[in-house]
Amino acid sequence: MSGKNDKIKELGDHNDLLENYFRNTIIPQLFVDGDLKLQKFTPPAMKQFSLSTNDIGKHIDEIKDNFRFPSIIENILQVIDSHEIFEKEIQTTDLRWYQMNIIPYVKMRDSKTDGVIITFVEITRRIKDLNDQEKLLAEYELLLDTISHDIKNPLTNLVVAIELFKRVSPNDEKKFHSLLKIVDNALSKMHNLIKDLTEERKNGHKYKTEEELLNFEHILEDVRLTLSDNITVAKATITSEINVSEITFSRRKLRTVIYNLINNAIKFRSEDRALKIKVTTRIEGDFILISVKDNGKGIDESKLDSIFSKYYRLENEIEGTGIGLYLVKEIINSTGGKVIVESKVDEGSDFKVYLKIE
Repeated sequence: MSGKNDKIKELGDHNDLLENYFRNTIIPQLFVDGDLKLQKFTPPAMKQFSLSTNDIGKHIDEIKDNFRFPSIIENILQVIDSHEIFEKEIQTTDLRWYQMNIIPYVKMRDSKTDGVIITFVEITRRIKDLNDQEKLLAEYELLLDTISHDIKNPLTNLVVAIELFKRVSPNDEKKFHSLLKIVDNALSKMHNLIKDLTEERKNGHKYKTEEELLNFEHILEDVRLTLSDNITVAKATITSEINVSEITFSRRKLRTVIYNLINNAIKFRSEDRALKIKVTTRIEGDFILISVKDNGKGIDESKLDSIFSKYYRLENEIEGTGIGLYLVKEIINSTGGKVIVESKVDEGSDFKVYLKIE
C-alpha cells in the first residue's frame, strides 16, 4: 500500500513542479495533449491570447481564433506525427510577430508523443528593426546608383570637351568659349551632385526622401537644361501637356525619373525621323499619371519586362549603364506607385508613371 502512496505522491510532486513552472514563466506557453485539447497555459498566454480557466479542456479548434494564426492546428499535427520540433517566425492577424516553437511532449515510458508544448516569444520590435535596416540599405543602394548614373552624363561631356580643347586653335576664340561653357556646365552639375551627397551624410547618413510640394514644370525645365546638349545633338522636340502642375514627391527622385525617361527617349531615337517627345500629366483614378511618349525605335514586346532589370541593356552599342529604368521602377514602386510601358517596334514608346495620391 505504501508503494502505491509513494507513486501518487511522486505524481503529485511532478504535477506541482509543472504547475509551478507554468505559473512563473514569463513566456506565453501552451500545453496541448494528444487529443488536441488545451491542458495548461502560462499567465502571459492568458493575457496575450485572452484565455481563461474555462478554456482548459477545450479542443484547440474551439479556441484557435484566440491565437490569430490560421495554421496553428496544422502545425501541431505536423509535430505530433513527425515527433520533431517545429520552429517558425509567424505574424498574427493583429500584426505582431512571434518566434513560435512547437515541441513534442514525449511520454518517457513508451517514447510516444502525447501532445505538444507551444512557446511564443514576441519579436515584433526585432522584425521592425530588421525591416528598417533593409529599407535603409535599399535607400543607400538607390542613392549610390542614382549618383553614379547622374554623374555619368556631365563627366562624359567634360571628357569630350577636354579632348576637343587639345585640338582647338588658341586663336579660335568662339570655339574656345563654347568648349569652356561645356566644361563649366559639367563641373557645375557634378559639384551639385557631390554637394547633395555631402549634405545627406551630415543629416545622419540617410537618403533624403522628404516629400515637398513641387511644380512639375520646374522639374521638367531642370531636366531640359541638364540634357540640353543631348537634345541639341538629337535635334529633338519636347512638348508638354501639363494638366497637373503640383505634385507632392521627393524632388530628387522625381527629377531622376523624368531625367531617365527623356534621356532614354533621346538614346533610342529613330534615324528615320525627327525625334518628338511629349510629356503629359493628368489625374487617373487614385494616381497622378506622368506620360513620356516618343516616336523612337520602340521596344520588342518580348523585352518589355526585362528593360526594368538592373544592368539590362537593350542595345549594347548604345552607351549606358543599364540602371536608368531600374531606378525609375524602384523609386516609383517604393512609394506605392507603378510604371508601365506601351511600345511598338519602329513606332515609339509610351512610359507611364503612376504616382499614388495620398
